Amino acid sequence: MTATQTATATLYDRLGGADNLKAIASDLIDAHIANPLIGQRFQKMDVPTAKQHAFEFFCMGSGGSEPYTGRDLRTVHSGMNATEQEFIAAVDDLMMVLDKNGVGEREKQEVLYIFYGLKGDVLRI
Repeated sequence: MTATQTATATLYDRLGGADNLKAIASDLIDAHIANPLIGQRFQKMDVPTAKQHAFEFFCMGSGGSEPYTGRDLRTVHSGMNATEQEFIAAVDDLMMVLDKNGVGEREKQEVLYIFYGLKGDVLRI
């Protein structure tokens, strides 16, 4: 992309579109499962569905046209009593996955900003 195209492109486009977001979502769920702090929360999960919903969520949140078919974050996290430490562990996984997938600093910061904006729906604060 040229500098002008980059400046006007959606976050979705700058993250690489559907193919890259599918890889990021898949890697993120795998990282969460492997994470000793939060992995137990994913043990009984339908992993293919979780990966699909994570992909759709990333698309929706970054300006893509793919519809999100999952439940809202408040509903998904209701009753979990997730802690601040678990939230940080999930964000650490996210940043690791974005690095692994070659996401640029600007885009990582934008994704991080979005995730922190959703913190209240996850922790119910």
